[in-house]
Amino acid sequence: MRYLLIAFCAFLLSLQVLQAGEAGITVVFSDDEIRVIRAYYHDYPVTRDDATIQNHKGKKPHGLPPGIAKNLQRGKPLPPGIAKQYLPQGLHQVLPLPPAGYERIIVDSKVLLVEIATSVVHDILTDVVLH
Repeated sequence: MRYLLIAFCAFLLSLQVLQAGEAGITVVFSDDEIRVIRAYYHDYPVTRDDATIQNHKGKKPHGLPPGIAKNLQRGKPLPPGIAKQYLPQGLHQVLPLPPAGYERIIVDSKVLLVEIATSVVHDILTDVVLH
């Protein structure tokens, strides 16, 4: 009887997961995250020449080639070898943790919410990093 109850609960849980996927639930920046990110960059403006914008290799960004920039869209994976930059430590500390399996990065002055396993872009904030 106990195993039957456990199996039934597992079935109900799997049904809920399937329904969530069919409902098109997506992972995006919350309104609070957007507000915090915009406020941070309003208080700490950055220019393209600012030495504080550095990618994970410590190099300044020079913008993406037009063909790659055009393909930086929701639902598409990041191009291989793209220069990811991580959010400034001060901003990272005030934001809530991203959903499990996701990270927030900066690419070409856009803040992206990316699925780590697949590198698929789930949300993009434009015109917040550079003023």
